[in-house]
Amino acid sequence: MMPTYTPRMLKWLAAGIVVLNGFFPALWILLTSLKTETELVSKPITYWPRNGTLQNYAQAFTDQPLLKYMLNSLTVALVATAVSLVVSAFAAYAIARLNLKHRQLILTCIVASSMFPLVTLLVPIFETMRALNLLNTYTALVLPYTVLNLPVCTLVLVGFFQSIPKDLENAAMIDGCTRLGALWRVVVPLAAPGVFTAGILAFVNAWDEFLLALSLNASASMRTLPVGITLYQGEFTFPWPIISAALIVAIVPVAVLIAIFQERVVGGLTQGGLKG
Repeated sequence: MMPTYTPRMLKWLAAGIVVLNGFFPALWILLTSLKTETELVSKPITYWPRNGTLQNYAQAFTDQPLLKYMLNSLTVALVATAVSLVVSAFAAYAIARLNLKHRQLILTCIVASSMFPLVTLLVPIFETMRALNLLNTYTALVLPYTVLNLPVCTLVLVGFFQSIPKDLENAAMIDGCTRLGALWRVVVPLAAPGVFTAGILAFVNAWDEFLLALSLNASASMRTLPVGITLYQGEFTFPWPIISAALIVAIVPVAVLIAIFQERVVGGLTQGGLKG
């Protein structure tokens, strides 16, 4: 007889597939980072390291200046995230509160602007940064990352700002706040889940970005983490254990960040989907 699946069982099965699909690649990279090169190429394949070693992590930091790459990525991602949140907060507040003409058209244009493939924007961005003499600087990445993050951050914040009663702002302005003061002292704190959600999305996008980082910052001292990790492979060699160790190092900051703000991010995505 064919087994019967209840809706609850199907839900658990679907959840298990999603979890497996999300965590298995990271788990495989982690296990690879603990293997030696000999064990990695041996047959039959071993899924669990026979003699786990941390030598790959030590070599990842000595073969390339991994800490410098991490510092560059962290600086660019934090600054781009902060600027994106400030600018998108103004834009979202204007859309949510002011009586703008063609408001729906503005939102449509914001969505459309986020759909251009990055590769089509590479040449204009590169030429702009070169004309401004900003190549091989943090600014060369902060500016385009901010622009690329603005549509997503703005759309997330619009839904939250719309859900906050206007009476709270009016009361603050009656008490002496300006409209700008009401935005930062009343609206933004009440929209904290949305702000955290937008911030996490902006940070991860900037932390993981590769194409612009490779093209705009060719200087060895300005390389970011995604670009630096590609330098471990040689012309004829692919040290997968060392590369895997570097990848785990790159994953850890984002994983820690999401773990710390997990409840706010999940709540922000859920509430934003209901209110937007």
